[in-house]
Amino acid sequence: MNEGIYIINLGRLYWTGRYRRLARAVKAVKEFVRRHTKASEVIIDRSINEYIFSRAYDRPPRRIAVKVIKIDEGVVKASLALEVSSS
Repeated sequence: MNEGIYIINLGRLYWTGRYRRLARAVKAVKEFVRRHTKASEVIIDRSINEYIFSRAYDRPPRRIAVKVIKIDEGVVKASLALEVSSS
């Protein structure tokens, strides 16, 4: 796999504390990509970070579409594929 698009569900983050949701959202994206690509290192693009931060720190998006590109052996880069509506 050199390239792929994943839709990540971040809805369960709403069960955590309000002030921890933003940091956990970024960690959840990294962990999801790491688990599904079996990569040792995941690079998160600025577009994902800005999209998660675009709402308040206590209201991260419930879903996010991520485009994953394999850069090197064991290294992948994740960028925002498109904005997913919540309906």
